[in-house]
Amino acid sequence: MTSNPEKFSGAPNPPNQASPDPASAPNNPEEHQPLEVDDITSDTDSTFSDRSSTAQSASITSSILNYEYSNGRRYHGYQRGSYVLPNDEKEQDRLDLLHHIFLLLLDGKLIRAPISDPQRVLDVGTGTGLWAIDFADEYPSAQIIGTDLSPIQPSWIPPNVKFYVDDAENEWVYGPDEAFDFIYSRNMAGGIKDWDRYIGQAFQHTKPGGWLELIEFEALVTSDDDSKDRVPFVDQFQTKCNEAAAKFGKKIDQAPNHKQRVINAGYVDVRSDVFKVPIGTWPKDKKLKEVGRYFVEHMMMGVEAYSLGFLGKVLGWSKDECRVLISKTNAELRDRKNNLYVRLHIVYGRKPSA
Repeated sequence: MTSNPEKFSGAPNPPNQASPDPASAPNNPEEHQPLEVDDITSDTDSTFSDRSSTAQSASITSSILNYEYSNGRRYHGYQRGSYVLPNDEKEQDRLDLLHHIFLLLLDGKLIRAPISDPQRVLDVGTGTGLWAIDFADEYPSAQIIGTDLSPIQPSWIPPNVKFYVDDAENEWVYGPDEAFDFIYSRNMAGGIKDWDRYIGQAFQHTKPGGWLELIEFEALVTSDDDSKDRVPFVDQFQTKCNEAAAKFGKKIDQAPNHKQRVINAGYVDVRSDVFKVPIGTWPKDKKLKEVGRYFVEHMMMGVEAYSLGFLGKVLGWSKDECRVLISKTNAELRDRKNNLYVRLHIVYGRKPSA
């Protein structure tokens, strides 16, 4: 664990140990197949529940709860300024919705790595803690630790889950007898400055024979047709976000590089599964249509969070300038004529047995 963390309650691909960059040699054949567009689409459904739970503990220090407020959004207090996205109810809704999207996309499965009977599990950047809680229910004999900059997890949790306020970029100080059978890292883009160091620390604290799994989106909205050429504001949004993230020192366009990083860290049997995640209900495939129904909502919520965070806080845009781009970008995202998607990379590898 890092220094002085604050506790609070609350289809496989062939192994590859020296593969080329996944951007040029992805493992998923279907990644190159265009998604089939449905003739009839409807974006009328938008269903996800409001959050009502909050994390509570007398052991949380005042600095952790000393939140920052900017442009009508709330931001973390611990390690203030190290992460630009909010942690308020609206952001928690977005994270919960994304968890639901992953379950839909992965047919209800929580992970891709072929683990068996894990006893110690680390969920880095746990967010609202839903993945950790679901994993604890599925593996009741496992002990799950979830860490995050913000204490936004529910207080009613399974007995085999513990949450800590912690910064994954600090030095991890788990002892040799505290190594993990499985380390899970999801949507950390924008929160990590040195990915090689981050993955290296994960390797150091993975038990021999244990697994690491990284899940990250590409920072690029694209299409198989000319839709990507009809969305100038989406293009401006993602260009400016990438510019701001680079200026902030925590790039968000790193997903295609993670497979090689995991290999370089020392993991073996490394695999990379790449999925096209549709924005909207335009796919003909029933499952992808359902995924897209929720993902367009998630994307529009994310456009606001990223715009106010990266463009506002890093590039110095005014709130009004951000709002104009948010409105125009989201109009393009929900336009049913635009067959857009984002690639998702799931990379997992095993630490060699001793």
